[in-house]
Amino acid sequence: MAHKNKSNYSAYKERQDKKVHPAAASKTNTNAPKKLMGKHKKPQEIFSLEEANDRLYDVFRNHDFNMVSHEERKQFAHFYQLLMENQKGENFTRLLTLKDVAIKHFIDSLIFLEFFKPQFPLLDLGTGPGFPGIPLKIMYQNEKILLGEGVQRRVNFLKTVREEMKLKNLEIIGRNIDPEFVYPVKSVITRAVEDIGNTMKNTINCLLDGGHLIFMKGPNADPELKLAEAYKEWYVLENDFKYSIPKTPHERRLIVYRKIKSPPLEDFEDMDDDE
Repeated sequence: MAHKNKSNYSAYKERQDKKVHPAAASKTNTNAPKKLMGKHKKPQEIFSLEEANDRLYDVFRNHDFNMVSHEERKQFAHFYQLLMENQKGENFTRLLTLKDVAIKHFIDSLIFLEFFKPQFPLLDLGTGPGFPGIPLKIMYQNEKILLGEGVQRRVNFLKTVREEMKLKNLEIIGRNIDPEFVYPVKSVITRAVEDIGNTMKNTINCLLDGGHLIFMKGPNADPELKLAEAYKEWYVLENDFKYSIPKTPHERRLIVYRKIKSPPLEDFEDMDDDE
C-alpha cells in the first residue's frame, strides 16, 4: 500500500492521474464494463491445511524454490488459509488461487534472499496484508520484524495472523510511517508502490546509519532512481539486482540503498518548504 505524502512527487500517483477514475467513467459511460467498478472478488475454493501444504510443495518444487523446510511450508499453508478466509469479507488481494498466492506472494516475497540477506530489526513498510513481512517472519522466526500499515482493517488482519500462527517477536505498527517514526531498525523493506524518494524521507529517522533500504520493484524503476538522487547526501546505491521469478515471465528488480549518515532534521524541513 502507498503512503500518502502530498509534499513529494509520486510516480505512482502520476500514473494513476492519467487514468480515468472508475466512478468518473460511470458518469460519462453508463455502458462501462462492470469490472471497472472494482468489485470485491472472493476465492472460489479454499483448500484444507493438509491439501494446501501438498499443493504448495508442488508449486515450490516446480518453480525451483527450495529454501523452505517442511515446517515452514505448513506455516505458509496456514497463512494462505487465513488470507483466503478473510478475503471473503475484505478485499486484501487480487490473487485468489493457491498457485497465484504461492508464486506472486510467497515466492516473490522471498526469492531475493538467494542474493541479499537483510539485517534485523527489519521494518516492512506498507505491508498491506503482510507482504513480504509475514513470509520473512516465517523464515526468520527469532528475528525482530515490524509491519507498518496505515489501514485499520489490514492492521486487524495482521493481528489475527500473528495470534493464529503464534508468531513471536512481530510488532504491528498501525500507522503510516513518516519522519516522526523513530523506532531504530537496521533494514527497511517494501513492496509498496510509494516511490523510492518518499520512502527515503519517511524512514530517515528510524533507519540506523549503515542500515539498508530494500526496494522490491518491477523492471522499470529507472525514473525513481533518478529522483532518489536528491537524497544522495544520506543514501548510497549499493545494489541493483535484476531477476525473475523462476520459470515465470515475471521480471523483478531489487534495489538496495545504504544509509551513510543522518541529516539534521531542519534539512528535511527545508526540503518541504522548497517543494
